[in-house]
Amino acid sequence: MVKVRAAGESVRRFIIENLEAHPTDIVKVAAERFGCTRQAVHKHLRRLVVDGSVNEEGTTRNKVFKLAPLEVHEFVYRLADGVAEDVVWRTDVAPALGKLPDNVREIWQYGFTEMLNNVIDHSAATRVQVEITKTAASTTVMVYDDGVGIFRKIQLAAGLLDERHAVLELAKGKFTTDPANHSGEGIFFSSRMFDEFVISSGGVFFSHTYDDNQDWVLESSREISGTLVEMVLHNHTSRTAKSIFDKFVSDDDYGFTKTVVPVRLLQYGDENLVSRSQAKRLLARFDRFKTVVLDFDNVASIGQAFADEVFRVFVAKNPGVSIVAIKTSPEVRQMISRATVLLSQTEADAKVDKV
Repeated sequence: MVKVRAAGESVRRFIIENLEAHPTDIVKVAAERFGCTRQAVHKHLRRLVVDGSVNEEGTTRNKVFKLAPLEVHEFVYRLADGVAEDVVWRTDVAPALGKLPDNVREIWQYGFTEMLNNVIDHSAATRVQVEITKTAASTTVMVYDDGVGIFRKIQLAAGLLDERHAVLELAKGKFTTDPANHSGEGIFFSSRMFDEFVISSGGVFFSHTYDDNQDWVLESSREISGTLVEMVLHNHTSRTAKSIFDKFVSDDDYGFTKTVVPVRLLQYGDENLVSRSQAKRLLARFDRFKTVVLDFDNVASIGQAFADEVFRVFVAKNPGVSIVAIKTSPEVRQMISRATVLLSQTEADAKVDKV
């Protein structure tokens, strides 16, 4: 009896964890996974519907199953009232999240308080709204403010080309419009901790999915006033906040010394990366890191001047910064190799001159 009960719990847990990806064929997928009949799986699905964990919609042939929200909370705060992120976390958000493993709660505390503090210190907003939706599998927290918009503020403060360029700077990390009071690390690390992390503001939104080095910057046809941050995390993830910090921290000084930059964020539409000006925009603030990993996924080719500026000129001027290129196409690798050969020749010539 104990083994039967344990097997049933495994099936129901599988349904909950995979329902969002398979809302119409979860019975078929689960039956194949556990080697049992669809009727057996359907009994477990029906139990989840009865206990309120799953909702069903549509007729028999077109039935769709969705995780039901077990907890839904909404809080609105006027910033003029003197909002403090730690107080909001302790009195409202933490109780609303309910029972969660310690590592999950730690991630939520870090991410939420960082995002709310950004609103308080940077947004020039008058109000902030927090929405929490918890299902049996995951929790979603949205933080919306009516301020100037995060990308617009960064663009103006740093004199950048446009709001898309502001997203590139956020993706690198260590960017803040108030360096005297902020390190610029909160958004970078938060975006890496959650299963899904999205910032929407103006006509642009930035998205990062866990375990994927790619950041996405997309343009929306509908502009969002202020800033909306959406964070999604599985309720029983095994990752910890420390494990994320450790990926980007140097062992010798415990500083934030490594970053991963998706090069495609530099591209506008179908344009090619060929100029030194483009390269210089990419290279901005790289000297603050010891290791910069350039992810060339979805970048088919680069020009000679672009490669030369990144892999010869910058490297020669910044010997303390290691530039690592990953996910390169044959065309990109060829241009990088050409630049590094020229760098070696330049260094050799310099040694000869000294002699």
